Amino acid sequence: MKNIPNLITCLNLLAGCMACVMILKYENFSGAFIFIVLASIFDFLDGFAARLLKAYSKLGAELDSLADVISFGMAPGCVIYAYLNSATQGLSFSGLPFIAFLLPIFSAIRLAKFNTDTRQTDSFLGLPVPACALFWISFIPTILPYTHRNPSIYVASVVGLLIIFCLLMVSEIPMFSLKFKNFGWKDNKWSYSLILFSIVIIILFSALKMFLLSISLIIIGFIILSFIKNKSSES
Repeated sequence: MKNIPNLITCLNLLAGCMACVMILKYENFSGAFIFIVLASIFDFLDGFAARLLKAYSKLGAELDSLADVISFGMAPGCVIYAYLNSATQGLSFSGLPFIAFLLPIFSAIRLAKFNTDTRQTDSFLGLPVPACALFWISFIPTILPYTHRNPSIYVASVVGLLIIFCLLMVSEIPMFSLKFKNFGWKDNKWSYSLILFSIVIIILFSALKMFLLSISLIIIGFIILSFIKNKSSES
């Protein structure tokens, strides 16, 4: 029973590897999306199982970080690389796609900081790696059909956002978590606000047949709400 969390973590790692295969071998953005979403589910379940079974270990913590670097760092990095490689065909940016691999590098730094920082028990400092990954795997397929209209602008936007998200991951900016200590509004208003925002966005953009865009917007909403929460705490 004690090994169940580690087995689930291995499924997280496997899903991340499959996402890399899907994008690098088959250029299947939808397949990569599905496997990274599966990885995020396994990432939640391994922590849940560890708490339920009280099966905490240093091995499990290290294995979890390794799986997260692959699933939420390397895999979305490959998605960005494949997109930039396709979008820069015919442009004078032959080496630019490799900038995508800043994502796994900064993801690894973010995870290492998280593992050694005792301040991040109930909230986060910097953007969580899974949230960053979910943004990219939904944002890239959303803009892919429109990139041919003006490749330079789309490429510049992706590179600019990539740098911003990398910096957000390793920043000291406080960001709230969705951990509930109780179900009261006062202690969980930011989490409830994000949930309500997410429901509205998903319904609206699903009706517009732009479900993937809704996920990207939810991550943006999470970042903005975290900034608002920080400002309200300072005042």
